[in-house]
Amino acid sequence: MPNEQFSGLSTAAVHAGEPRQRAFDAITPPIVHSATYTFRDSAELIAFQSGELEREEYGRYGNPTVRAVEARLAALESPSAPAAALLCASGMNALTTVMLALLPSGSHVILTDDGYRRTRQFVRTMLARLGVSHSVVAAADPTAIAAAIQPGRTRLIVTEAPTNPYLRVIDLAAVAQIAREHRIKTVIDATFATPYNMRPLEYGIDLVVHSCSKYLAGHNDLLAGVIIGRPPIISALRETQGILGGICDPHTAYLLGRGLKTFALRMERHNQNGQAVAEFLSRHPRVSRVHYPGLPSHPDHAIARAQMRGFGGVVSFEVVGNLQSAMAVVDRMRLAYIAPSFGGVESLVEQPALMSYYELSSEERLAVGIRDNLIRLSCGIEDASDLIADLQQALADE
Repeated sequence: MPNEQFSGLSTAAVHAGEPRQRAFDAITPPIVHSATYTFRDSAELIAFQSGELEREEYGRYGNPTVRAVEARLAALESPSAPAAALLCASGMNALTTVMLALLPSGSHVILTDDGYRRTRQFVRTMLARLGVSHSVVAAADPTAIAAAIQPGRTRLIVTEAPTNPYLRVIDLAAVAQIAREHRIKTVIDATFATPYNMRPLEYGIDLVVHSCSKYLAGHNDLLAGVIIGRPPIISALRETQGILGGICDPHTAYLLGRGLKTFALRMERHNQNGQAVAEFLSRHPRVSRVHYPGLPSHPDHAIARAQMRGFGGVVSFEVVGNLQSAMAVVDRMRLAYIAPSFGGVESLVEQPALMSYYELSSEERLAVGIRDNLIRLSCGIEDASDLIADLQQALADE
């Protein structure tokens, strides 16, 4: 794979990781559908086993199509410093692979409270069975993270930036400094930000995780995740993946690579739409609160402006009223589809109280920070004027 460093992110999204001359002179990289790879003779096998020759051996350990997309993702996340990427079966698989690899029995991990529910479930249930303890602290609060460190036991700090669903943004440099002082690894799930808007590695974070199913692929048609960091730690995680088996298949990697070609163009529109919709909602009398880091009213607006190029297409907001009031707004929307996930070209809308926390009572949901009147809107790449007009009619008094 070429090692060019491109000055523009859009150029890297189109060209990084792909050789100039491709098989059969095709403009599109080939999908290599092979579970195993042959050796010409025993001498070649010995050269491979001794490390003199780098090539594929077996599908669980690598694939040319997958590796090309990994190289492009690494270039997008870290254009000015050496980095490597490891594609995984899903974003959740990427995060669990990191934690299983870096958290031995008896260790301790720190999480933040506003974040993906399944991450917390994995730590509370699966890791607890393996003898790993945890602390949950307030999101976007480096001081709380520092206070939760257990000397000699804390091995990992895991958070999101921005978080889900309230889009809190933590001071990355502050977290990285705290972790370095205590020799702790840091992991940031930056799915909401993407490499277009924020690059945590540049602030000293050790590992960045993305659900590629969202903005990176951009079309709501695949499941994949990626871990990005310095080459030595990614090499170690690749060994873990070879044991756990959570690989990305070549066809999924091809679709992800195709989606990345328009990544920068899509993110520009997502950012524009998210900002326009957030500003509209912040002025609407039937909206009591808007959670969007691009608004001055957001508690982390200053740090978000310092760390982020744009603020993404997801806008969380609370309507005046209760669960039923929010349901009525969601059901009246005509453009956005009611569905989980975000980051695709189509706008999606959901009520976290119904989509992710349905089995809990209102009181139990509130205890974990989920309000019944909360709506999360993922703005696609439609025209902002149409999205706003749809919200205007959905929020109109009956």
